[in-house]
Amino acid sequence: MLLAVDIGNTNTVFGFFRKKELLASFRTTTGHAQTADECGVLIKQFLDLEKFTKLDGITVATVVPRLEPVYRQMATDYYQLEPLFVDSSVKLNITFDYPTPAEVGADRICNAAAAYDRFGGPTIVVDFGTATTFDIISGGGAYVGGVIAPGIETALSTLAHRAAQLFKVSFEKPAQVIGKSTEEAMKSGFYLGAVGQTDHIIDSIAAEMPTKPRVIATGGLAPAIAPQSKHISEIRPDITLQGMRLIYELNR
Repeated sequence: MLLAVDIGNTNTVFGFFRKKELLASFRTTTGHAQTADECGVLIKQFLDLEKFTKLDGITVATVVPRLEPVYRQMATDYYQLEPLFVDSSVKLNITFDYPTPAEVGADRICNAAAAYDRFGGPTIVVDFGTATTFDIISGGGAYVGGVIAPGIETALSTLAHRAAQLFKVSFEKPAQVIGKSTEEAMKSGFYLGAVGQTDHIIDSIAAEMPTKPRVIATGGLAPAIAPQSKHISEIRPDITLQGMRLIYELNR
């Protein structure tokens, strides 16, 4: 059994694979001060909950550098395994048409690898996370670049923190555009702004590409935005984990 750990700035997702099948996944808040023992105990709880008996491999994609040695120690101490950490230097099914591949986040590499494996190219993967990222894969399987925009939840929290008379609201489609209260006005602005930003960025990316790309969405808020987008054709909530599995298999 393979354990794939996708460590983001806000959340960490643990995925358990048997061959290509994702059997179970768990989402936790990322503990930036977490220890190797805490990680080991948490993973054991997940294994016990699902009655999984053994890990044969561990792969990690992290955008929190401080946690890399923590998970390396956990894998060695608890499971006697050498984990594969995803970055641009490992064997991939994609290439880089990009001046500094080492700058590309591990999660974005995984998204691109899984998208190209599943859909080919050209493809855009939109990931609605702490930041909203757009990653572009060419028809020939090259990672050609991307766009990084403020994450929706991040923007909601920041506005509520910085504006004395405003507060955090839920992210959902408004009943009407013109808000009749501060809450309704904020909901309308954030929702329509997110959909509009998404489609405008995709339009702008597509204008620089030789052929029309397919657009895939992932991340927690993808189901809220994708139905209103002119371009998103499919939601793949587990695309990052699937990319990790694929990259692990390529490097065995």
